[in-house]
Amino acid sequence: MALLERVGTLLRANINDLMDKAEDPEKLLKQFVLDMENQLMQVKTQVAIAIADQHVLDKKRKEHEEAAAEWKRKAELAVRKGADDLARAALERSLSHEQMANGFVQQLEDQKGEADTLKSVLRRLEQKLEETRSRCEMMIAQHRRAKVVGRAQQARQAVERKDDAASMQRMRTRIVSREAENAANGELLGGDSLEDRFAMLEREEQIEALLENLKQGVKKDAKQLEAPTS
Repeated sequence: MALLERVGTLLRANINDLMDKAEDPEKLLKQFVLDMENQLMQVKTQVAIAIADQHVLDKKRKEHEEAAAEWKRKAELAVRKGADDLARAALERSLSHEQMANGFVQQLEDQKGEADTLKSVLRRLEQKLEETRSRCEMMIAQHRRAKVVGRAQQARQAVERKDDAASMQRMRTRIVSREAENAANGELLGGDSLEDRFAMLEREEQIEALLENLKQGVKKDAKQLEAPTS
């Protein structure tokens, strides 16, 4: 009974529900198939035992039926010889064997019913196991593809974030350059005295130095953003 209860639990199990509750779906599916294979082997063993017991009971039934017929033959011989006492004793033996034979007939029917039940369970379990193997292989493949797609999406998002950062850095560089140009143009429009010209040259040299430093900083930031992250 315990074996049939375990098998019944496996037959009623819903793989989709199990996967939804599992932390590691692939591991659970493999274990589920392994459990079904183990139960299948146990059911096969029980079927073989039930069939063997059925043969034993049938053999016992035949032995008692033959014994009953033999004692009945002896009783007929005793009657022909006028030995009624022997005939009565032989008939008593014959009746006893008939009763035993009838008892084995009932046991044989019960055993056959048990064997048929186990055979039916075995067929259902074999079918369920075949279906489960196919579904598990498919679901494991789907699970692995989902993980690969997830990793690809994460990588793409990381790349997009890097591209956005680089774009923002380029925009900041353009703004700083434009501001520097506007400042230089304003100074040029302010006058053309000798002092103003030298001041303008120094201003331009300072701006160029700042711009070069800024460019170097932008290149350094861009290289760091492009470097792969662990």
